[in-house]
Parts: sequence; C-alpha cells; structure tokens
Amino acid sequence: EREEKEVVVTADDMMHIISKVTGVPLQRMEQEETQKLLMMEAEMKQRVIGQDEAVTAISKALRRSRADLKDPKRPIGSFVFLGPTGVGKTYLARTLAEFMFGDADALIQIDMSEYMEKFTASRLIGSPPGYVGYEEGGQLSEAVRRRPYSVVLFDEIEKAHPDVMHLLLQILEDGKITDSLGRKIDFRNTIIIMTSNVGAELLKKQMVMGFGAPLEGHDYDSMRDKILDETKRVFKPEFLNRLDEIIVFHSLGKPELLRIVDLEVDKVLRRIKAKEVHIDLKQSAKEFLIEKGYEPQYGARPMRRAVERFLEDPLAEELLRGSVKAGDKVEVEAVDGKLSFQVPESQPQSNAAAPAS
Repeated sequence: EREEKEVVVTADDMMHIISKVTGVPLQRMEQEETQKLLMMEAEMKQRVIGQDEAVTAISKALRRSRADLKDPKRPIGSFVFLGPTGVGKTYLARTLAEFMFGDADALIQIDMSEYMEKFTASRLIGSPPGYVGYEEGGQLSEAVRRRPYSVVLFDEIEKAHPDVMHLLLQILEDGKITDSLGRKIDFRNTIIIMTSNVGAELLKKQMVMGFGAPLEGHDYDSMRDKILDETKRVFKPEFLNRLDEIIVFHSLGKPELLRIVDLEVDKVLRRIKAKEVHIDLKQSAKEFLIEKGYEPQYGARPMRRAVERFLEDPLAEELLRGSVKAGDKVEVEAVDGKLSFQVPESQPQSNAAAPAS
C-alpha cells in the first residue's frame, strides 16, 4: 500500500508562489532586509569596482525609502549616471536589480536611441486606439505592470525625444502613468536610473591633456563641476529638480583594472567549470593583460577584449586540440611578451602563445 504523507503548506510557501507569479518580493523582510540594507555598500563595492561614491549615494536613497522617510507617491529612487564610457554605469544598475530584488531579470532596460522621433514616444505607454499594436500595451508600461518591483534603466537619456522627457516628469513626480488601455501603472516600487554621456567629451579631452592618467582629487572635482554645468545646459531644470541624485562616475585606474581582471578571469573559470579545468593565473599574466587592455578613456571594455584575445582564444584552441584535458591545472604566465600556458609536472605540456599585439 502507498504510504500516505501529510503535506503542510506554510505561509512561507504561499508567499513564495505569489512572489513567483506576481514578481512582488514577499519573503520575510524585517530583520533580514534591515541587515541587507546596512551591509549594502560593502557587498556591492565588491562587485562594482572603483565607484564607491555612486554605490554610497544609491544605498543612502534606498535606506531612506525603506525607513519610510521618502515621499510615498514617488519611486524608491531616481538617479542620473554621468561619466566616461565603460566604467560600470549599466553594470551598477544590473547589480542593483539583482541585489534588491534577487533577480537580474528585475532590470527593465529601455534604450533611448529607439525613441528619438516624436511618433516613437507613444510606444512607451502603448499605441492609441486605431493604430497597430493598440492591444499589446506599451514597452515600458507593460513591463512595469508585470513586474512592479524592478529597476528601470533608461540608457542614453539625452537621445530621447522631448515628449519622452515629459512622460518621465510625470513618473518622477507622481509615481504613476496611464497606459493606452486606461490602466494605472504604479512606479512607486521601482528604482529609476538614467545614464547619459553628456560631458563625456570633456573627460576625454582632460585625459588627453593629462596623458591618459585617471582623474583624481582636485582634477576630478573640477571636471565633475564642468560635467554638471553641461548637464544643466542639456536638461531642463524641472527634470533635474525631480532627481534624487546626479552621480558622476570616476575613470578607472590600474588598481581598479587589476581587480576587474580578477573578475573577468573568474567568469572564464565559471564557464569552464564543467570541463574540470583549473586555471592558475600568475601575477605576471595579470600585469600583461592590464598592459594590453589599459585605455582609461574607454574604461573596462578594452580589458574585457584583452582577456578574450590573449586568454580565452588560445585556451579555446588548446581545449579543442586536446592539449588541455579534464582535470588539468593550467598555469598561465607572461613569457617574452606573450602568455604561456603550461600543464606542470607529469601532465603533458602545452605552450600556447597568445597572438602578439
């Protein structure tokens, strides 16, 4: 006879199911979330390199919100991220979504280069009656309606048509909009982040004059003031007044890039974990990658390309040749201006030279 088992459905089980269906985080928050918010800077600074001021500003705004000190009609927080390319503006938004709502999919990303014309502005809240796509809902309103607890990222906001900016004013002030079907879309539980390259050209000129050195101390403060002046020229005062914080990101120096190399290598290690191959990256190899990928005016992206070109490409060739097999430990070091891959001791050796720059 089949043994009967009594299944007990608890309140936590119900909260988990409801949270999964609605996208609303209903887990028990009180003590856990309090500690999470207090430790927010320390945890996020380990993932977002070199942008401590940005992480601190966001953390303070979120703590104000959770302590019920913010305006209950407005979004949790609204920020504009300024600064050079490749320094982590979009990455910080993605990390924030994962940290706050437990899922990287909680990031709703809207590229403003798709909304440069007047007729495209209506796509955010849905086409008007009689037009194609009327019953489908808007790209912004429908995404927030389905996931009310999320981070909404407007990328390159300076490219948006003025009609889009008018819509943003309503979101930032009232915390809600009405879509084309007449439904009220609630933004009070969202975090609004806008990125912009306004003033980035000033940073690039400053780096050229400073021979590529990252901006520090007084130089950074003066450049920040110039970028903020440019921002005030481009955006209307009523838009800037509704923001919680305008954050200018720092350029990345060699110490930050050294930590980014470690993060990029960790990603490679996770991807080849299924092959049971262990990579031991020596200090000389890290310095080699930094030398090949160090371009302060372009941020961390050249470093990522250097890891792909000098580490991933030759490693992929060795794996396909069978020179590196499951269970091997591969030592990577810089030798004669190249990266050398070696399987030590009794294991078969593989000297794969990365392409010369």
